[in-house]
Amino acid sequence: MGNMSAIEADASTSSGHASPFPHCREDLPAAVHELLPLIERLGPVNERQGALDAELVDALHATGAFGMWMPSSHGGLELSPTRSFKLIEEVGYADGSTGWVLMAASLSTGTGAAFLDRDVVDDYFAGTRFAVVAGQGGPMGRAVATAGGYTLSGHWTYGSGIKHADYLHNGALVFEADGSPRMDSRGGQEMRIFVAPREAFTLIDNWDVMGLRATGSIDYTTEGVFVPEGATHLTDCNEPKQGGPLYWLGIRGLSSLGHTSFTLGLGRRILDEVARISQTKVNRLGRLGDSESFLEKYGTAEAKLRAARALSWETWSDVEDTLARGDHLSTRQWTMVRLALNHVTWTTAEIVNTAYYLGGGNSLRAGTLQRCFRDMHGATQHLTSSVAVLQDCGRELAGLATDKVWGFSRLVPSH
Repeated sequence: MGNMSAIEADASTSSGHASPFPHCREDLPAAVHELLPLIERLGPVNERQGALDAELVDALHATGAFGMWMPSSHGGLELSPTRSFKLIEEVGYADGSTGWVLMAASLSTGTGAAFLDRDVVDDYFAGTRFAVVAGQGGPMGRAVATAGGYTLSGHWTYGSGIKHADYLHNGALVFEADGSPRMDSRGGQEMRIFVAPREAFTLIDNWDVMGLRATGSIDYTTEGVFVPEGATHLTDCNEPKQGGPLYWLGIRGLSSLGHTSFTLGLGRRILDEVARISQTKVNRLGRLGDSESFLEKYGTAEAKLRAARALSWETWSDVEDTLARGDHLSTRQWTMVRLALNHVTWTTAEIVNTAYYLGGGNSLRAGTLQRCFRDMHGATQHLTSSVAVLQDCGRELAGLATDKVWGFSRLVPSH
């Protein structure tokens, strides 16, 4: 692979191609690029169905796209941060919901294969194409320790991509057999991820929302299902049992990478749509693109998006260089990962509002501009872009958190 990163090269030499598992196409980014016309064409179809169309899902599987973050030991590419960035950005540009499903399902699939016990991974991913893992990692369930594993119950919301999943990825708080909370090393209650067959859960088809309609992020429940110890891992785990330095990013790092690049793709698309309209739209005052007010606002929006992307690319290029050296991220680097995502999210939300007004009546009609507007405002509701995260970024950047490191969601004591 001519564009293979140091991270991917290290991963590929560890496994060769003797694995009995499915494999990503080695030219995966180029293969997904070839699918962009199909992804764009099926965007409205996906939205009407509340899930990705079967033709598109099959096409993604044919490239091995859901395995982009799978360990190389099981046929994945362990695709580097910057190449992942570009791939997800392109798919998000073609269709927001497809970009969201791809990054969310690839995250759960890849981290599951990296952090679960080897025998479980061998079993789960032994099919002719990559098994898809999707669900909700927030601790909405209750897991009670029992012999050999846990009894899991719960009701989860926002299970992005689970209509296409073979296994569900579920966050839960852990309790001892006597009902007492199990505490972690920092004094909080232990949170784990539990990966179990989709058949063990009841899906609730209640996804009636404004944006990201085709993600099918429905609710689901289970009651008293047994999950073996080896099919679980700590929520903040970043030491893989399979795979290389990519997994030092853990769920939170890969999630931040996915959400950042998805958002930038969506922002680029809505500005390109407005530019297209400006060249042809004529109202009683003349062509939209001849308005000085339009030109000022469009130029400002372009500058904001390009600046946000530059910050994000700088951040993730630095992360990639660090992993390639065999080093873990510093607290400051984790701050920048979170800051870049927060900044991209709210900057792009502002841009889509500007685009909505600039588009005039076109924004009200069914089409790409309207769908981008709705999808972006759906994305702003994600936990990763909360004000609390931004406040902690400010605290660390201002030198007011010298005794703290990043936990899963917030700064926590370093000892």
